[in-house]
Amino acid sequence: MFERHSGGDTAVLVSLMNGEPEAAEATAELRELARSAGLVPVAEVQGRSNRPDPSTFAGSGKVQEIADAVAAAEAEMVVFNHELAPGQERNLEKVLQCRVVDRTTLILDIFAQRAKSHEGKLQVELAQLEHLATRLVRGWTHLERQKGGIGLRGPGETQLETDRRLLGKRVKFLKDRLEKLDRQRTVQRRARTRSGIPTISLVGYTNAGKSTLFNALTHTGAYAADRLFATLDTTSRRVHTGHGNIVLSDTVGFIRHLPHTLVEAFRATLVETTQADLLLHVVDASSPDRDAQMREVDQVLAEIGAEGVRQVIVMNKIDRTELSPGIDVDDCGTIQRLRLSALTGAGLEHLRALLDQLASPEAVTAPGTGSLEAA
Repeated sequence: MFERHSGGDTAVLVSLMNGEPEAAEATAELRELARSAGLVPVAEVQGRSNRPDPSTFAGSGKVQEIADAVAAAEAEMVVFNHELAPGQERNLEKVLQCRVVDRTTLILDIFAQRAKSHEGKLQVELAQLEHLATRLVRGWTHLERQKGGIGLRGPGETQLETDRRLLGKRVKFLKDRLEKLDRQRTVQRRARTRSGIPTISLVGYTNAGKSTLFNALTHTGAYAADRLFATLDTTSRRVHTGHGNIVLSDTVGFIRHLPHTLVEAFRATLVETTQADLLLHVVDASSPDRDAQMREVDQVLAEIGAEGVRQVIVMNKIDRTELSPGIDVDDCGTIQRLRLSALTGAGLEHLRALLDQLASPEAVTAPGTGSLEAA
């Protein structure tokens, strides 16, 4: 019988890209994910994998290279920048003699550490269990044996069947709880709609500076840090402008190859985004990978049904670049992009003017409609 290794804090990072143009950025992102999870990267193994090996994902030569790196650095864990099949994880652990996790598991672990609210914890647990359900199929051989011993003999049910049944009951309980919370959120959203208060959602890649911008606009103390997935729980605040009020929401950041189970678990929370009158797409202007990050955000927005909501691009962190504060408009004078620094406050006056315009009684607040013109 093969038991899983317990893992540890020191990790070897493995990134075997298939010729992707953003390979360097993806590897750097894995490094940041590992640090955000509390791991200490002690070595990296890179390369290309045009056709993943069905048993170990990496070829035999690359697996030996990983094993040598593990032994040299005395690492306790190996993290793959890819999604591994359950059998691949098991086979790799047998060869490497340490815990092996894939990108999806790593992201789920970070979410589990960051979730603070009751709803956030329920969403993360649901995502983890639904991911675990796929691991029970051809996962660990010891789960296939029937239970035995005094007081443990049941009606012939294997450990695998028991785990699957208990997991299914817990998943149903979590979905029922989240559905109840979603109904409460819907009631609150309808009340805001009846009051005629425009709603704006901050969206963007993780660590783009959404929470810092949220704090600058609302003068609140929402948690903000220079790390991936600092914010998980959606926070909404009323902002007073010269022409009225708006409701501003800070949402969870997106990332490339965001696990589908996470998108599904957080769908109820992300409905706030689909119902918004305007999306402020916050972009880290200093990131060399910003265009690819913007595409990833648009892809997730399309997946949750928010692709039709009006967007304004907010190029944030210009204090780290040579960009100057300002706005970009189209041929009709409609604002398409703002350049600012939420940290220093440079250019924030342009965004406040835009919010003031949206809150005016003349503004059209149906989702995805209306135009926001430069003052």
